[in-house]
Amino acid sequence: MNNKLGPVYQALFDKFGPQHWWPGDSPWEIAVGAILTQQVAWKNVEKAISALKESNLLDIDEMVSADAETIKELVRPVGFYNQKTARLMDFALYVKNRYGKIEKMLDGETLRVRSELLSLKGIGRETADSILLYAGGHPIFVIDAYTRRLAGCIGIDPDQDYDDLKAVFESEFERDPKLFNEYHALIVRLGKEHCRTKPMCEGCPVFPFRK
Repeated sequence: MNNKLGPVYQALFDKFGPQHWWPGDSPWEIAVGAILTQQVAWKNVEKAISALKESNLLDIDEMVSADAETIKELVRPVGFYNQKTARLMDFALYVKNRYGKIEKMLDGETLRVRSELLSLKGIGRETADSILLYAGGHPIFVIDAYTRRLAGCIGIDPDQDYDDLKAVFESEFERDPKLFNEYHALIVRLGKEHCRTKPMCEGCPVFPFRK
């Protein structure tokens, strides 16, 4: 238990306000972004998403039938574009063949859908949970590098296993996807503005809660 997590959330919300995040116009776009952003800065993902949109390929039906070389060129800004293209097209084909659309895939019991996502090549726990929370509205907390930095700052072991750290955050709150969405988005905002590789503690709303 960590009784700082509630007050930290309130401090972040008071400082930054609602984040309206994850950016995406549809569950499929959010899922594509979650796959593309692995080990990549979001600004580069935005370039790739825009390129896919402009080419009318940010659609599961179009992506399944697209030429791989075309997709590679469009997602080149994210780096690892050969790998990312293969993961995107494999995921699109799986969802299309099995469910028709991602909304149907995500319309199931949280742990079952999570297990299915994790069984797919290239979908790790952070990516699966991002898809579940932001595309599917499931009550699940996303652990990323920013979350680990916050955890370490307020006295929670940042190096513990992904699922163990996720359980710490989830155990402190009601399982509310809107709350988890907002909290994680606020942590990302904090990470970008303060909890960088070289922390900028001046004006940080979490500074009073340091361990």
